[in-house]
Amino acid sequence: MSEFPRTPLLDTVKTPHDLRKLKPADLRQLADELRAETISAVGHTGGHLGSGLGVVELTTAIHYVFNTPEDRLVWDVGHQCYPHKILTGRRDRIRTLRQGGGLSGFTKRSESEYDPFGAAHSSTSISAALGFAIANKLSGKPGRGIAVIGDGSMSAGMAYEAMNNAAAAGNRLVVILNDNDMSIAPPVGGLSAYLARLISSSEYLGLRSLAKRVTRKLSPRLTAAAGKAEEFARGMATGGTLFEELGFYYVGPIDGHNLEHLIPVLENVRDAKEGPVLVHVVTKKGKGYAPAEAAADKYHGVQKFDVITGAQAKAPPGPPAYQNVFADQLIKDAEKDPRICAITAAMPSGTGLDRFGKVYPDRTFDVGIAEQHAVTFAAGLAAQGMRPFCAIYSTFLQRAYDQVVHDVAIQNLPVRFAIDRAGLVGADGATHAGSFDVTYLATLPNFVIMAAADEAELVHMTHTAALYDDGPIAVRYPRGNGTGVELPAVPRQLEIGKGRIVREGKKVAILSLGTRLAEALKAADALEAKGLSTTVADLRFAKPLDEDLIRRLLTSHEVAVTVEEGAVGGMGAHVLTMASDQGLTDAGLKLRTMRLPDIFQDQDAPQKQYDEAGLNAEQIVDTVLKALRWNETTVEGEARA
Repeated sequence: MSEFPRTPLLDTVKTPHDLRKLKPADLRQLADELRAETISAVGHTGGHLGSGLGVVELTTAIHYVFNTPEDRLVWDVGHQCYPHKILTGRRDRIRTLRQGGGLSGFTKRSESEYDPFGAAHSSTSISAALGFAIANKLSGKPGRGIAVIGDGSMSAGMAYEAMNNAAAAGNRLVVILNDNDMSIAPPVGGLSAYLARLISSSEYLGLRSLAKRVTRKLSPRLTAAAGKAEEFARGMATGGTLFEELGFYYVGPIDGHNLEHLIPVLENVRDAKEGPVLVHVVTKKGKGYAPAEAAADKYHGVQKFDVITGAQAKAPPGPPAYQNVFADQLIKDAEKDPRICAITAAMPSGTGLDRFGKVYPDRTFDVGIAEQHAVTFAAGLAAQGMRPFCAIYSTFLQRAYDQVVHDVAIQNLPVRFAIDRAGLVGADGATHAGSFDVTYLATLPNFVIMAAADEAELVHMTHTAALYDDGPIAVRYPRGNGTGVELPAVPRQLEIGKGRIVREGKKVAILSLGTRLAEALKAADALEAKGLSTTVADLRFAKPLDEDLIRRLLTSHEVAVTVEEGAVGGMGAHVLTMASDQGLTDAGLKLRTMRLPDIFQDQDAPQKQYDEAGLNAEQIVDTVLKALRWNETTVEGEARA
């Protein structure tokens, strides 16, 4: 646990209205205290650290200069918003971040009026801020739309789609490009700060406007030429020609940690008649905390940690993480097959493909935050005879659904989808839960969908996908570590669409898909203790279903229950459809489906999330007993009619 830092100035700031009462000379101290409080809070709870530390001064400056919440501030991705939450009335709850009943780790509309738009996926901020700006323009309200977007989020096409449409907003739209990788900016210092302040000043913009009016009276052709010359000259001095071509007035680059530079520029932008404006700010992830500055990747998202040493709490040693099991098997398959390659959308370590990339750098592609491109790129590789694996989190694959349908499924191309973070994800909550992938993929013709019950099954399924060339195939697996089963020395190619019986019984059948298998087996033990002989099947495949196995189980047991960690419309719905189509429901079959509830579940400890979802052994047993109209006076498993 971290101790509370001394923050005498920050203690006086409850909301940005209090912040604006401070003198500019006080802002440096306030930013330092805000950084200390952010470090202390994340040390207590865990969460995203480096990104938030990088925008402490920027957060302070924005709320100081602009009239939030009337000026609508949209953060992109949202994980950099912890300092923002501290300054906007939520400091008293900041040590509940990412916990059940606590603050979200991202911006959330229901949490505060200072969070006008929820953001946990990337590259949405400019579109949303443009919407706010245009809405205010149409309704005559004075507020602006302000988007803070990281350079990584600029790798997604949606950001450019929004900028291409931004001219109608005029000076009501301000985009702040947070360049924290030096990926765009040249070195910044006094000269660039001077230029940024100069070209954003009312004097410069006034002269620019006067020059436009004069040349317009002389000749339209001269007007265009003069405009291009001025734009080119500023581009040569400051950069930003791309943004100018998209219709933005570019200001920057500027040191995002120097409040003496930031405040005047943002004030100029606030008061400018020119627009829309893009302010290019250069920051450093983890700024002000040495361990985070030294290892930005390791301190992007952290466990609880000691504030003094930076040492993160370590989980006890256990089974390997699912993403590493997937990557290690993929490496083995790629050793034998040079056609295998791997694609990730800015998540190499999260998907395990950093391991693959170290062995096969020429066959590993990180395309940035561009899931649509990743899928169609994989489709092109597959069409040319390669065997691409597209490793994307379930929640992020949603962003590329049109490409999955049109570029992969309709053309029946053998793209292999490794769907990480399938199911509930604990502290990251609803925005990152992989609830819908079976539902949105199993409706598509030509798709094969597998779900690993444990890490050994993931080995077999990865190997099976590597060898499958008849169309698209997906394997889903959860976040975190495996169950501890022994990994197979030699992977087995699974027969497509065939499940397995894990234990045999006579009265109750539990049909499991994915990692709820362990809970299904616990439920079977409890049912057996009541005299209810129970079969447990691991279906392995959500599509195609093992119809022979399912038909046998449904017709030979008194009650059958499907269990899956996915939304309605998944495996259970397909089993019900099959049973209906084949007339199996006409004989009075008791068939029940268990799945994630029809809600967006907030962040919480995984066990509590599963309890809320009703997917633990106790709830499986309860579902069976209710279907049988069972009570404790029933003898030897004879259920009431």
